[in-house]
Amino acid sequence: MRQRQALRSGPNSILAVLALSGTSFSLLQSLVAPAIPELQEGLGTSASGIAWVLTGFLLASSVATPIVSRFGDMFGKRGVLLGVLGLLWTGTLVCALANTLWVLIIGRVIQGAGGAVIPLAMGIIRDELPPKRVAPGIGLMSSILGIGGGLGIVLAGPLIDSLDVHWLFWMPLVTLGAAFIATWAMVPESPVLSLGRVNWYAALLLSLGLGGLLLAVSEGHNWGWGSTRFWGLIAASAGILAFWVRTELRSSEPLVDMSVMRLRGVWTTNLASLLIGYGMFSSFLLIPSLIQVPTSTGFGLGASVTQAGLYMLPIAVVMSISGPLSGRLDERFGSKLSIIAGSASTTGAFVLIALLHTQPWQFLTFSVLLGIGIGMAFAAMGNLIVAAVPQQHTSVATGMNSIVRYVGGSFGSQIAASIIAIYTVANEGPTEQGFITGFWVSAGIVALGTIVSLFIPSRRVTRP
Repeated sequence: MRQRQALRSGPNSILAVLALSGTSFSLLQSLVAPAIPELQEGLGTSASGIAWVLTGFLLASSVATPIVSRFGDMFGKRGVLLGVLGLLWTGTLVCALANTLWVLIIGRVIQGAGGAVIPLAMGIIRDELPPKRVAPGIGLMSSILGIGGGLGIVLAGPLIDSLDVHWLFWMPLVTLGAAFIATWAMVPESPVLSLGRVNWYAALLLSLGLGGLLLAVSEGHNWGWGSTRFWGLIAASAGILAFWVRTELRSSEPLVDMSVMRLRGVWTTNLASLLIGYGMFSSFLLIPSLIQVPTSTGFGLGASVTQAGLYMLPIAVVMSISGPLSGRLDERFGSKLSIIAGSASTTGAFVLIALLHTQPWQFLTFSVLLGIGIGMAFAAMGNLIVAAVPQQHTSVATGMNSIVRYVGGSFGSQIAASIIAIYTVANEGPTEQGFITGFWVSAGIVALGTIVSLFIPSRRVTRP
């Protein structure tokens, strides 16, 4: 019994298990993206129909994350994390067995409902790890969102080429099952609880507001970015979210404590997260698409899906190093420096690729710079949020930060796709100018994130 308790409470074991859980979820975010054309052809559906495979996942993640994170603060993070992993496993199994579009979408929605894995893991790290291990641990979990996203892009090609699109789901089933068993065996229940109840009315408003916003972004290309339908849904969603904020401010037991969200360290970090998240997800669409353009155009590399993924591999590798390193730098210099340096490196990467994008070494250099930048910035975001809020609000606050990144990522991928489409010539495919414009837009938005980062208060997560 003593041996089992020692195993359950070991910091290295806890962190390794949480990292496995986070990686399993973040893989599911991007693993499907390169396979969209194959899924569309295999299921015999339209482009707008198959888009719901991505949209359904993002909608469910954005809606469920703050609610499930609140459950973790109220009822115990370990138990809720086990439930979330079980939900992810179930949704992934549904996707693996799906032979029709609507079954696949249901599976993706169930997967997305498990989006609170990272916030719950951050809460457990803050509750269970020694103070000197908190910043590196949270840095690792924050960067895993990007590491897993990059790995998903890399692994999708070989799985599709060598096996079948269904293996995009059979493979994560193994890692999710291992994460569930390891969490049950090694992660103790956190003693920090925030008693209360879930404000379901506020949850409904948040769901409608975020759902409408993400639906508009996801369908903006099909509806037209200047269409009445697009801007009408954006306006309605913004109005609902404004009413949600008003409701939360007046509630005695809010779903998300607005007094916490109004803290300067929280709202500035969330705004920077939105802008930097745009940059990361726009690169996941722009770079593979550009690399796969035929060499006959004079600017593409003519790579396969697998080869394009390999060009993205340095992003995941470098992030796995720079993320934890950023957490260690926090102990000495604070996380503000990391997010500024990370967003500046990301801006530089987009400027480089906008100017130079005809040789393999240029793409590899871009991937290294982006990996350094996103790894440092994402790691710092988690630490800055955790340092700014009371301990009992950790899961909800980090959950909202994850949602902001989802929203930024949705804008990034969809706007980048629309820019390419605008510059696409009929019967000839995308033009070089479309990619250049997409890169410059991303550079400008991430540069704005760098400016916002300058206004984040300097604070260390490991302070007494």
